[in-house]
Amino acid sequence: MTEPAADAPLPDDSGGGTGADKGPRTGPEPGSESGAGVRKVARVILLDPADRILLLHGHEPADPTLTWWFTPGGGVEGDESREEAALRELAEETGITDVRLGPVLWRRYCSFSFDGRRWNQDEWYYLARTTQTAAAFTALTELEARSVDGLRWWTSAELSAAHETVYPNRLAELLHRLLDEGPPSTPLDLAPEIV
Repeated sequence: MTEPAADAPLPDDSGGGTGADKGPRTGPEPGSESGAGVRKVARVILLDPADRILLLHGHEPADPTLTWWFTPGGGVEGDESREEAALRELAEETGITDVRLGPVLWRRYCSFSFDGRRWNQDEWYYLARTTQTAAAFTALTELEARSVDGLRWWTSAELSAAHETVYPNRLAELLHRLLDEGPPSTPLDLAPEIV
């Protein structure tokens, strides 16, 4: 899962409100395979009182040497809103429920191979704040259990200095800008990522 270089607007299916895209969890879930449409995803940029960001560590199930860090989040289920999906996914993947969900920061389209399938996702990234820093996996899906192996709080400086793969690709730059300038007045459309 990597960030592509081309910029392209995302369709806004939120009915005119603001929204942000959801980045890759550890990978896709059933139903988002190529030809099955675009999976709606809600991701969370979770910051603690020290402005550290929580990221999950994942890997390709068939090749654990292919690793990356990514934001918590996942697919919208049934008739839930993206906001509801963001909070549900955050609780399932981190156990963190004491959260103030803020605005949509960014939107992104991505398409990637994971676990032998092609996944197409419309991701919205929500800002969230918490004082709860103890995190643990509480309700991972079977696929997540095979591909997610850690979580960590990162400072902006640590993220900027990281030599590991992080999604979205420009997360260090985006986080630095967020901390310096605050949330954008309207969600930013990030460059699509096609891998």
